Amino acid sequence: MPATPLVPQFSLAERDRRWKAVRALMREKQIDALVVPNNTGHSTDFQANARWLSHVGGGGDADIAVVFPLEGEVAAIANGAKQYWGRPGVQEWTTDLREARRNYGKAAVEKLKELGVERGRIGITGLGAGPRTPMGTVLLGFYNLVREAFPQAELVDASAILEHARYSKSAEELMVLTRSVEIIETAVGAEIAMARPGVKDWDLWAEVMSTLVKNGSELPVHCNWASGPYTVETLTRPTLRLLEHGDMIINEIEASVMGYRAQQFQPVFVGAVHPLHAELIKIQREIYDTLMERLRPGVTVDELAALTEATCARVAPKTGPAAGAKAGLNMHGRGQGDDGPLVTQSQRRPEQLAVALQENMTFIFKPYVRPADGHAECSWGDTIVVTPGGGRRLGKRPHGLAVAGA
Repeated sequence: MPATPLVPQFSLAERDRRWKAVRALMREKQIDALVVPNNTGHSTDFQANARWLSHVGGGGDADIAVVFPLEGEVAAIANGAKQYWGRPGVQEWTTDLREARRNYGKAAVEKLKELGVERGRIGITGLGAGPRTPMGTVLLGFYNLVREAFPQAELVDASAILEHARYSKSAEELMVLTRSVEIIETAVGAEIAMARPGVKDWDLWAEVMSTLVKNGSELPVHCNWASGPYTVETLTRPTLRLLEHGDMIINEIEASVMGYRAQQFQPVFVGAVHPLHAELIKIQREIYDTLMERLRPGVTVDELAALTEATCARVAPKTGPAAGAKAGLNMHGRGQGDDGPLVTQSQRRPEQLAVALQENMTFIFKPYVRPADGHAECSWGDTIVVTPGGGRRLGKRPHGLAVAGA
């Protein structure tokens, strides 16, 4: 590696750790080769497996496929493979860089033939469900090329191998996620400093995005956003409306460092906090603190979901604007991309709820609270790490509702 890399990089020791873990799982499942198709969907979340294995990737249009053998050299397939990813200072994990020329499946088939797996067992990631992808992520044309080239091979879904291998984060991964949180908190500070009545919602969003990039975040990043009175759900982008006194701004801010995206959820009020939210955040904080104590190895996601509801029932007031409040668990893995497990208001699949926490799993943890009539919602969240002593936050912002221009 050059003395001064062109971009941030993980160590070769980190590469060896990952490859050893994946190959152990491959042997357990009797898989001769893994195929990771290219897919830049969902802010490149669906490229996570390829980049995690090869260290090749970065950028919104950087489609990467990977062929990962049980033994032998790993191949990364890309457009401009050597031009972009073979330059000194970009990455040194993967040296078998293959030109896709837009046909990733063809190049994957060529590598598989070199491996002699015509009658073997080939695992394809994304052939089955992922945390956010119940239909999988494999492009039909890619799959058909592999299927037609290997009629006597057994093609199996290998999504779980990479999903499970990526659950528990290494020290290097935790360091990168911590840096991601630092960038996020800088952007939140910029948001609070700029938010005033009369500021265009779009301009405020642009300030946040600019701050992320200036402080070291890659693009794309996920940043759903909404502002206004009684804001409940984020939108896919900001609007052209002008902020007003009393507005609440909510967003899911992420920063990407080597593709690793932590997240924070920090509501910001313009001028003054709404009295209802002032009460709801008290309940949310009680729930948050209670659940942080339970974020330990062995506890299932389903147990946390039940504890969320039980804690709310215990601490919600009997009178006042927050009387009869209801709560729900919202948490999902943070890391290279589409990390699991996942539970949200709309995503509560049994296989995700059944997952038991492991040490050094990382999540955006943001349980939500709603009043009895459900017309509002209050949440707050930070990226956390599962430890034997409970959850540990990566961020430093105080737990609570921020006020701009007060």
